[in-house]
Amino acid sequence: MTEAMGVAVIGAKGRMGSTVAEAVTAAPDLRLAAALDLGDSLTALRTSAVRVAVDFTVPAATESNVHELIDLGVNAVVGTTGWDAAALERVREHLGSASGVGVVVAANFALGAVLAMRFAALAAPFFESAEIVELHHPDKVDAPSGTARHTAEAIAAARAQAALGAAPDATEPGRSLAGARGAAVAGVPVHSVRLRGLVAHEEILFGNAGEYLTIRHDSLDRVSFMPGVLLAVRQVVNRPGLTVGLEPLLGLG
Repeated sequence: MTEAMGVAVIGAKGRMGSTVAEAVTAAPDLRLAAALDLGDSLTALRTSAVRVAVDFTVPAATESNVHELIDLGVNAVVGTTGWDAAALERVREHLGSASGVGVVVAANFALGAVLAMRFAALAAPFFESAEIVELHHPDKVDAPSGTARHTAEAIAAARAQAALGAAPDATEPGRSLAGARGAAVAGVPVHSVRLRGLVAHEEILFGNAGEYLTIRHDSLDRVSFMPGVLLAVRQVVNRPGLTVGLEPLLGLG
């Protein structure tokens, strides 16, 4: 019988971390070897037979956690938002000197959300206009969400490859309140809603003359993220280096 793989959860007392700990405990091929939270030292993982650590902490701590895990030789799966290109490049460079260690950083672990982002990239070259509305609970610390940023960047890249110009928008700055048109992410307007009762939702809007297309994904419970988290946990041990997004793990490129 194959021995269950040891997994640590960092941020185990948080909303997502506690759900991850439950999912790992319930998986027959995984073993919850450590549950760490604020104030706990990661150095304890050196002797705890942990092969993978899952980080759902806060943006201010997640990058330093990942670098420490790399130094410990522990593979990492990261769902904490707040990553930018510079931070990802620092991790990629660090992994260059860490033999066999893998890190997966994903903006969203819900399989439906990953597919929605892929559908949006496919649709983007065929529509004149594109905007995003993302809706989350009011305890979320960042805006726009990492998922919305990733979606907007994918839309912008697809539009650029298709040689599309800027989307039409006659709004004049002097005639509108600052922020009324949302935040521009790679030129795509993104609007953030924070409302009690929501979990994680994204609506991607495309428009042409006489038609529009809406792609929407709703996570109604945090358990919706667990299949993607467990997929990443199982695969990261065989993926040295940095993997960004779940798309490569799902065979989507």
